[in-house]
Amino acid sequence: MLSALVLSAHAQQPANQLLPYQNPNLSAEARANDLLSRLTLEEKTKLMMDASPAISRLGIPQFQWWNEALHGVARNGYATVFPITMHMASSWDDALLYQVFTAVSDEARAKAQVAKKSGNVKRYQSLSFWTPNVNIFRDPRWGRGQETYGEDPYLTTRMGLAVVNGLQGQSFDGKPLAAPGVLASDQSKTPQYVKTLACAKHFAVHSGPESVRHGFNAEVSEYDLWDTYLPAFEACVKEGGVEAVMGAYNSVDGEPCCGSKRLMGDILRGQWGFEGHYVSDCGAISDFHQFHKITDTAPESAALALKNGCDINCGNTYLMLLQALQEGRVTEEEITQSCVRAFTCRYLLGLFSDDNEYNQI
Repeated sequence: MLSALVLSAHAQQPANQLLPYQNPNLSAEARANDLLSRLTLEEKTKLMMDASPAISRLGIPQFQWWNEALHGVARNGYATVFPITMHMASSWDDALLYQVFTAVSDEARAKAQVAKKSGNVKRYQSLSFWTPNVNIFRDPRWGRGQETYGEDPYLTTRMGLAVVNGLQGQSFDGKPLAAPGVLASDQSKTPQYVKTLACAKHFAVHSGPESVRHGFNAEVSEYDLWDTYLPAFEACVKEGGVEAVMGAYNSVDGEPCCGSKRLMGDILRGQWGFEGHYVSDCGAISDFHQFHKITDTAPESAALALKNGCDINCGNTYLMLLQALQEGRVTEEEITQSCVRAFTCRYLLGLFSDDNEYNQI
């Protein structure tokens, strides 16, 4: 949770000798704002892709937003494999699931350290995990139903929260944990960093026939939207402080989910107060013009997603942001705003600090 995190500990070098983005005494958001003021527009847009390149002149390492951990660290060498999501849900034991994802985040941190030492961080080797999948599984034609916790909104909510808290290094009820060797009552010494970034996906009303997922328009009643499809997302944001939300491929009532003013702006950031970053499902923004036919060109699609709050593009449509800027569809301020949200999360991971207790795992 962005608002709940405390400032970093003092660096060995005096703070008055550091630039603001290097100063661990400043908040993550303040450091991100200063860093982004030193980047070119082209550099900013590159950092908004799922594979974020290094920018050596400012000491920015490469970063991979795309990692998976639905039932264990995935696609990253040997790891503990837990039962599939649907089977874990069948236990109705959210406390056990919390223990599972505490172990998963331990392994994720250890593996990230190994990747960092190699000097080449590849896909699936960073610390943002596109987990949990809190979609509701109603239609057996949907090929990814086994990734969910089933058809029950309450069960999905409880399981989703357990996963978020385990991945992000929070207590079972979402509160900050005491640092190693510190009494839980001493909240002045809670961990300064997020263990890994969890991501609630796919927002929203995402299920149904797999073959038409890229152009499907979900028409859902207000009752069903709020009673069935949104509760788990709302809980992950408001109770779990989930750091990321991923938008779905489909549209909801005519608005593509990765460019929806209602879902992203009015509900997620407005009513729920979401402060983290929003990421598109892979290729979802190009779906705007290719399948939904909401836009005509890639720059127009990129602009629609950015203006409604999509910060990271899994895909390549955000390569068109500079053209969208030239066409007057977006502003530099909008690009910077999304970059600040993304980079705040990277600071919260402690990737630019030596005093990160998670690096000891």
